[in-house]
Amino acid sequence: MNVSYEDFAKLDLRVAEIKEVCDHPNADKLYLFKIDAGEEQPRQIVAGLKPYIPPEKLIGRKIVIVANLEPVKLRGEESQGMLLAAQDGEHVTVLTPAEDVAPGSQVR
Repeated sequence: MNVSYEDFAKLDLRVAEIKEVCDHPNADKLYLFKIDAGEEQPRQIVAGLKPYIPPEKLIGRKIVIVANLEPVKLRGEESQGMLLAAQDGEHVTVLTPAEDVAPGSQVR
């Protein structure tokens, strides 16, 4: 299915920095992330990366998020956005900018 440019332009893709990673208290495969997205307060994002990437390899990394996704509760914890990742079979990697940019930078 094709998406119109107008629909794609509605996405607010931004760079964020992962500040904390902890296990989700009610799910075996989910992490809770505290991220700096260049805003006044940190955000929480819930993502299913636990089977693929240990937390120590995620803390401090710059990632790409969908910042304007409507918040949703996942197993009782609010997720305030979505991080972007790629999967090739069993290998999963988080999308990161090629160069160091500030948290909150827009992806265009």
